[in-house]
Amino acid sequence: MKEMSHEFSEITTLQFGTGRFLQAHVDLFLDEAAKAGQAVGKVCVLQSSSQAAGRARAEAFNNQPVYQVKIEGFRNGVMVEELREVSIIDRALVLTDAEQWQQVLDLVKGSVRTIISNTADRGYELCADDRPDMRPPVSFPAKLLLLLRERFTAGGSPLIILPCELSTGNAALLCQIVLDLGRSWGLAEDVLTWIGQDCTWANTLVDRIVSESLLPLGAVAEPYALWAIQDMPGLIPPCSHPDVKVVKDLYPYEMLKLGVLNLSHTFLVDLWLRKGRPKSLTLVSEIIMDQEYLTALQELLNNEVLPVLRALLPDQDPDLYVKTVIERFSNPFLKHRLADIAQNHEEKIRRRILMVREHSKNLFQDKSTPLLDSCLR
Repeated sequence: MKEMSHEFSEITTLQFGTGRFLQAHVDLFLDEAAKAGQAVGKVCVLQSSSQAAGRARAEAFNNQPVYQVKIEGFRNGVMVEELREVSIIDRALVLTDAEQWQQVLDLVKGSVRTIISNTADRGYELCADDRPDMRPPVSFPAKLLLLLRERFTAGGSPLIILPCELSTGNAALLCQIVLDLGRSWGLAEDVLTWIGQDCTWANTLVDRIVSESLLPLGAVAEPYALWAIQDMPGLIPPCSHPDVKVVKDLYPYEMLKLGVLNLSHTFLVDLWLRKGRPKSLTLVSEIIMDQEYLTALQELLNNEVLPVLRALLPDQDPDLYVKTVIERFSNPFLKHRLADIAQNHEEKIRRRILMVREHSKNLFQDKSTPLLDSCLR
């Protein structure tokens, strides 16, 4: 096991989340930037829950200095098979342990510049039992609030918060939750002003399919990757990397991802469910090779989705993005399971299928959308 000293001079990033997505996305970008000579520092990974899998990953981070990411699939029609080694993680701390929570409180007073998060689907939910004197509280927003208060009390410079959860306006939403909680706890107004106005809360969008974990650490991911960060005063990106884009407006990227990648997943799964979950088709790479499903998807995208996206996003190239998505779906290496995509299916129908159909009705009042409608039965 690595010697875990209490010297935190190298650590510049606190990361809420130990899972495979961040390992093959943000952590990989930071690692590649560091190896290119950028002074990005090191990452401390924070495991918030006491779940066995998360604790096992935390232990693995502390026992091995390097993990691997397999990049496999197509890039511009060319098969890619690459193995990347990532060594940006300095340590992992389990926050259900009071001593390790104290280490994080000490850490946030030092060289940390950025806090990154990728929590579970309900990660922004509060816990009614949380109190400011808990070590630590249960919910992620409460933990974040106490870390920011600790930074302020120590006289540290404002932090940059980059949430990676799949919510539109994720940073603005998280900031408001944190501030409302701080007010309900009676935190001083100067603390709340510093948190809300001096710290930089930047909305982000992430786009990469990371289909499976390697054990004890590492992941299998597709070649395509995007981390779009909304530009705003005070933003200093954690690294410079070809797949990290600082953009004025996230809306075009959100619409492309939601209206093509996510919508296509949901449409294919909906058709699969209506056909009784045929056992011969279990993966995205299998269903996209089935001519019946592929033809239906292409008809949906060409006739009902692309007209909407072309009208909404005149400065983008949705046709090119569609080609990229079909190529990504064809990746034979990714074990992207249809049953996994089918989870929370009704909510995905609402956010993806219904959203595009409503845009279509507003833009083209007399245009029919039979394939979108078929998912809204």
